[in-house]
Amino acid sequence: MDKVLHRNSRVTVILKNLLLSYVVTGLMLLLLSVLMLKMDVSNKILSGGITVTYILSTFLGGFLFGKSASQKRFLWGLLIGALYFVILFLISVLTGSVMGMEASRVFTVMLLCIFGGMLGGMLS
Repeated sequence: MDKVLHRNSRVTVILKNLLLSYVVTGLMLLLLSVLMLKMDVSNKILSGGITVTYILSTFLGGFLFGKSASQKRFLWGLLIGALYFVILFLISVLTGSVMGMEASRVFTVMLLCIFGGMLGGMLS
């Protein structure tokens, strides 16, 4: 019974950290859109801002989950990053926005998300 409760609490913590990661993503994208509106932002700056958003969001999720994990924190952070990417990819597929993206960009985003989460877990 204790293992079931422990597993459920771990799932709850994962879901909370993923939700927090997506809230941070939303806030950072809102900031980027305000910058685009108020200033003439180049595509390089916009692309860099989106990349930083992926890394910081997954880093935060991995870091916070690593704080609650007692061991193998980098693996838990990696899991947070991977789940973040899977949800992001599924939303992109459902909205049809991934079709115009080349496979190398999708792979790069996947690596950024996974390594951002893993780095957060390691540094926790």
